[in-house]
Amino acid sequence: MVLVDLATASICFLSQCYPALIGPDTPTGEFKLEQVRTHEAGYGGDVILFKETQHAIFAIHRVWLLNPKQNRLQRLTSGNISDRLTTTLGCINVMPDVYDKLVECCNNQLLKVSR
Repeated sequence: MVLVDLATASICFLSQCYPALIGPDTPTGEFKLEQVRTHEAGYGGDVILFKETQHAIFAIHRVWLLNPKQNRLQRLTSGNISDRLTTTLGCINVMPDVYDKLVECCNNQLLKVSR
C-alpha cells in the first residue's frame, strides 16, 4: 500500500517516506494506482493515475517544471511542510527517482490519501 499524508505533504511506500507536493484539491480516500501514458508536456511520458472524474484526472507524477514561477522543485525539496502545499490541481508531485521507485513496486496497488 502507498500512503499519502496531506498534513505532512509526504508519500510513503516500502517502509520509507518522501516529500511530495500536494494541493488543496488533492482528493482523500482509497484508490487503485494505474500507470498510464501521456503525451502532455512536462510529465516524462507517463503518470500514475489514481482518480478520474468527468472534469479532472488526478495522478502521481514527476515534479512538473514547465512553469518556473511556481518554483516546484525548490518547494518539493524544502524541509518546510507549508512550502509543499501548493497548487497542483490535485495531483501529487514527487522527485523523478521517487516516481521510478513507485512505478517499480506499486503499480496496480492501493493508494490511501488522508489528512
